[in-house]
Amino acid sequence: MQRRLILFITILLTTLLKAANTPEMAERIKYKQAPAFIYRVTLADKKGTPYSLHHPSRFLSRRSIERRKRQHLPLDSTDLPVSPSYERQIKASGATIIGRSRWQNTLLVWLKDSSHIAQLRTLPFVKACRMVWQAPDSITPSAERTKYHDHFEEHHKGDQLYGQSFHQIESLGGNRLHEEGLRGEGMMIAILDGGFNNVDRIPAFSHIDICGSRDFVRPASPSIFAETDHGTKVLSAMGIDEPFYFVGTAPHASYWLLRCEDQQSEQEVEEDYWTMAAEFADSVGCDLINSSLGYSKYDHPQMSHPLWHLNGHTAFISRSASLLASKGIVLVNSAGNSGMGPWKKIGVPADADNILTVGAVTDEEPHAIAPFSSIGPSQDGRIKPDVVAIGAPAFLVNGRGVIMEDMGTSFSAPLICGLAACLWQSKPDMPATTLIELIRQTGNNSEHPDNIYGYGLPDFWKAYQAAHP
Repeated sequence: MQRRLILFITILLTTLLKAANTPEMAERIKYKQAPAFIYRVTLADKKGTPYSLHHPSRFLSRRSIERRKRQHLPLDSTDLPVSPSYERQIKASGATIIGRSRWQNTLLVWLKDSSHIAQLRTLPFVKACRMVWQAPDSITPSAERTKYHDHFEEHHKGDQLYGQSFHQIESLGGNRLHEEGLRGEGMMIAILDGGFNNVDRIPAFSHIDICGSRDFVRPASPSIFAETDHGTKVLSAMGIDEPFYFVGTAPHASYWLLRCEDQQSEQEVEEDYWTMAAEFADSVGCDLINSSLGYSKYDHPQMSHPLWHLNGHTAFISRSASLLASKGIVLVNSAGNSGMGPWKKIGVPADADNILTVGAVTDEEPHAIAPFSSIGPSQDGRIKPDVVAIGAPAFLVNGRGVIMEDMGTSFSAPLICGLAACLWQSKPDMPATTLIELIRQTGNNSEHPDNIYGYGLPDFWKAYQAAHP
């Protein structure tokens, strides 16, 4: 208890120190591209498209198509790309298209003059236009490499094969899956985050099968590996394999690193970036998505979400997230860290249907809920969070290449995501919705789920046994 109290005080002081230096007291620079605006343009239909559901290989990878076939999931109109004809007409008006969503049939357009949107609204195929980003006056530069260690400290070496990560994996029965040879082989996971500082340089990450990376934020970062190390920590919880020091939950899986969180402002456009990243993950054939992101309050109050939005189908990002299982993808999303604040509730897209929303519990028995862990239910009465995992604190590897402890539902989510990949590896034809329900039902609170613990700590070994009677 004393160790946990000291750790909590240390993290609290670190957080206060960080808040004292950013963004108000840190050196800010003028935003060079101001004034500028981003609008979400919703299109009425997909008429004139050259694409057909009979030829999906023109817009989806073979791996994506095979994932759907295994689960007997049909393609539908949401899978078709946005009409190129409509894009050409919008470009001809002088707007710059910076992104698109085929699932929601929208375009993101960049404008230097907001009055230009009146012209777009007159186009017969434009259904709606909504401002989702406005250039800030000034920003704090975020892309910065940190110094890193090229090896782990000897005092972090443990007697167990898992080293520092043993307890957080053992609490979920994950070590039993690994003993069966289920370590994520053949599974592909997308990590949606704000940055992956030094992942390309720290030796402990060099053995991870990283398929590639993409930046969906505009303007793009000079390097996603110079941004925040939040994504670095998330990846470490799943992908690192350094015996007796640190082993992740899915060390043999493949990973896509996708940046969709803008560190320089908090605006609704991040829901569009997230959707674009999720659609990309679908198109390249990812099986799971780990999203340690969530939103409720934005810099501009008119963009923020009131509680009644949290029904899984109102927020733009949640509508996208609620589609993922129908595409054969399991989304694992952190519940949020608002439990001690005035909001207290989950954010979006943690409210989505057919996903695993993950809360955080303490690392010691009986694994009490972390006081910061956001609570449910969704506004339409569904249990949230779905499950919980250790996150107060969890062991991780940061952007300095150091094994450390950190708190947050951001770090309980990848524990669940990696083990879900290992479980799915054993039965890859299982539908995403079935896998989600199987994990819920093996939780230690499944007989009486509530909106604090959800279905509780899942037991992935029991889930494996249930899937292979």
